[in-house]
Amino acid sequence: MPPVVGIRFRRVGRIYHYDAAPCPDLQVGEFALVETQRGLQIGEVVQRIEPPPEPPEGGWRAVVRRASGRDLTLRRLIQQEEARALEACRTKAAERGGYEGVRFVAVEISFDRRYMTVLYSLEEGRVDFKPLSQALRRMYPKRNLEFRRIGPRDVAQLIGGMGACGIEERCCSRFLTEFSPISIRMAKAQGISLTPSEITGMCGRLRCCLLYEYEVYAEANKTLPKLKKRVKTPEGEGKVVDLYPLKQVVVVDLGGVRREFHRDELEPWNEAEAQRRAAQPPCLNGDDCPHRPLDEPSPVN
Repeated sequence: MPPVVGIRFRRVGRIYHYDAAPCPDLQVGEFALVETQRGLQIGEVVQRIEPPPEPPEGGWRAVVRRASGRDLTLRRLIQQEEARALEACRTKAAERGGYEGVRFVAVEISFDRRYMTVLYSLEEGRVDFKPLSQALRRMYPKRNLEFRRIGPRDVAQLIGGMGACGIEERCCSRFLTEFSPISIRMAKAQGISLTPSEITGMCGRLRCCLLYEYEVYAEANKTLPKLKKRVKTPEGEGKVVDLYPLKQVVVVDLGGVRREFHRDELEPWNEAEAQRRAAQPPCLNGDDCPHRPLDEPSPVN
């Protein structure tokens, strides 16, 4: 069976699979022409899958051919045309008004120049693009024009820039191909401050990196007592005030003094107290008896 290759159309983006039968020797790092829903495109081969997986219903789309040097030169010229089209789109939108809340992020033109897609972001609501569409169609009469809305994370991926952590390039524009759901509980499990500036990325959403170590922390937390629980330590009873999951260390408040203990040194307070009371001799002195088990009813006079 011919190999299946994974092709990416952006430096960082989703990988699409194609049948490489027309070019069976196509290697990772080369470029190929393929047919997409938005016309003919050039993409980079980023993987070869051998043996190939089960094809989807209808089969894999096939690679058209290997990209030539002329194709790659034409691709660079199209990228320059995309930049000019984006500037024209922003200018026409400003002239007509009504698009103040819209952020035009990028323009994508297919390799065969039949399709042009304007990528934009909008926090909320809807916008009528008909006036702007008519203006752009007069400038590009032979193009199938489409406006496609994208989310804040996609915007950050396209624009790039320095990450909130100080690394020169954001994770989304460096290696993330898909965005996973992120929740506030991931920050809580890792003991990260919930201050918005600490957990929010440049896109205005929770940082993607909150997911990276979450499973490790979640697993480590399973073996530790909860915050504010009482525990018995070698130095006496106290209340849990902080956790270091990766070290398996618990910080316990012992009446105003804080000490760190490994989880193996701790015993839940309720179990320790129950064992201590069970070891005491029976007593029939009523409700005030300190030796009566917790679940034993008061003696009836």
